[in-house]
Amino acid sequence: MLNGIMRIGVYGGTFAPVHNGHVMAARQFISQMELDLLYVIPAAVPPHKQIDASDDPRHRLRMCELAFSCVDKAIVSDMEIARGGKSFTVDTLRALAGEDRRLFLLTGTDMMLTLGEWRSAEEIFRLCYPVYMRREKDPILEARIVAKNKEYLERFGKVVRRIPADVIEISSTEIRTMVREGRPLDGVVPPIVAAYIKEHGLYA
Repeated sequence: MLNGIMRIGVYGGTFAPVHNGHVMAARQFISQMELDLLYVIPAAVPPHKQIDASDDPRHRLRMCELAFSCVDKAIVSDMEIARGGKSFTVDTLRALAGEDRRLFLLTGTDMMLTLGEWRSAEEIFRLCYPVYMRREKDPILEARIVAKNKEYLERFGKVVRRIPADVIEISSTEIRTMVREGRPLDGVVPPIVAAYIKEHGLYA
């Protein structure tokens, strides 16, 4: 905390399921942005993704609680699930904003490239400092990222800063496929999450 201002991170997503890449991203986010607190917030209904009709957000919430329990300064919040309906980032930022808080929003590359199209994008940029972390190694995207940041600077007066980090190229979609195919989840999700998935028969 500097001059009485808390540096608070916001890390939202579907987390279906949460995996080691998410945990690594959270640790890097906390460290590199010098956060006092990180809110990990599973979405109720993500506005940008199609989610399985059988999805139970309570399972995603519990898996996040298990996965992030060992991450210092991280708090898993049910605010979007409790709010219900589509989980728009601007609503979450409004709920967390305050004069004694500086908010930082973490996105992936795909979300960074579409941030200007989100609901109330101008307000999102006003309420927080967006940052992104790349999970892919595609060098072709670099030119698109530079162009988008130029656009964001012109439209909103801010750019989306990059958090450099080692890449863990795994996705929740791949993990769900692994579960359906009966493959072990060693090294891709925390063991306690793998046990939870097995216990509750998720993604089978």
